[in-house]
Amino acid sequence: MKFSPRLLAVPASALLALTLTACTNASSPTSENSPSTSASAMDHSHHDMAHSMDGGPAPEGIQEASNPTFPVGSKVTLTTDHMDGMKDAPATVVGAYDTTVYQVDYTPTTGGERVTNHKWVVQEELDVPSSEPLKVGDTATITADHMEGMEGAEATISGVTDQTVYMVDYESDGMTMKNHKWVTEDEMKSAE
Repeated sequence: MKFSPRLLAVPASALLALTLTACTNASSPTSENSPSTSASAMDHSHHDMAHSMDGGPAPEGIQEASNPTFPVGSKVTLTTDHMDGMKDAPATVVGAYDTTVYQVDYTPTTGGERVTNHKWVVQEELDVPSSEPLKVGDTATITADHMEGMEGAEATISGVTDQTVYMVDYESDGMTMKNHKWVTEDEMKSAE
């Protein structure tokens, strides 16, 4: 059986289109309340990891924000680059939550290189013995599945913030990401 090179190009381009990569913003200052970074850390280490086009619902038990700067339905512009094509992308807020938000380092359960400074995982996506916020250096098991190999991975907290955190729908390169988790308040601006 002969295969046409054109037939192989279609699945390859479809796979490429569905595979998004996440990365971190290495310009964050180091502090207890600001995510830390390290010049030797392997920032942008998500390049081989697939990210779902639909992030699904918010985790059970997360508290909706009572007075968010960007209420649900707000049109915003993303100012961060967690993922390729995210910076300056138009977005719509689909959820706003008050919780503790963490930047984490973890080794994927599927193998591969350690992921450093992954933004973001919320308190409700960590298997921890209490509801008390964690501190930089603490460890916990991730229950979220934002990225392949994330769920069940042991995470080390590398940054902590208590900003309002948002779930957004955004468009990039002709594709729409639904329920993207997570964007903090300082990572977007009003589109108006």
